[in-house]
Amino acid sequence: MKAPTRDDLIDFVYEEARMLDDGRFDEWLDLWTHDSYYWMPLDYNQEDAKHVTSLLHEDAFMRKLRVERFKGERTFSQKPKTRCHHVLNRPFIDHMDEEKGEYVTHTAFHYVETRLDDQILLAATARHELKLIDGKLKITHKRVDLLNSDAAFGNIQMFL
Repeated sequence: MKAPTRDDLIDFVYEEARMLDDGRFDEWLDLWTHDSYYWMPLDYNQEDAKHVTSLLHEDAFMRKLRVERFKGERTFSQKPKTRCHHVLNRPFIDHMDEEKGEYVTHTAFHYVETRLDDQILLAATARHELKLIDGKLKITHKRVDLLNSDAAFGNIQMFL
């Protein structure tokens, strides 16, 4: 892929959400660079991911562990499996540096998660930091800010 267009970046964000909704978690894991982080701050406008408590701050190992646990046949808390659905606003392109192959998107979305009789609805924004590597877009950092991040949450699988 040569330098991605704005539409390529927008399509990437939509495709990532579709992978999660479809349960294609191994494909989702392949979207990330080996040194990337998936971060969900606990506090509104939180700037520090390392020294302040977060809802999650996962490296490649932790993302893979989450997927393996979720897919596991012996994960009895996931019988039946949780399902999710993303409803995305059209992503904004906040930054395009074609020379460095670095891109940033910002997307407002609603996330629905359901299992048995329980269903939750969350409103959030996602910031994707992307890099073009060997002709493919990869996630170097993903930040998801929940609108009500300071609320008490039950058991959320959080494939946001």
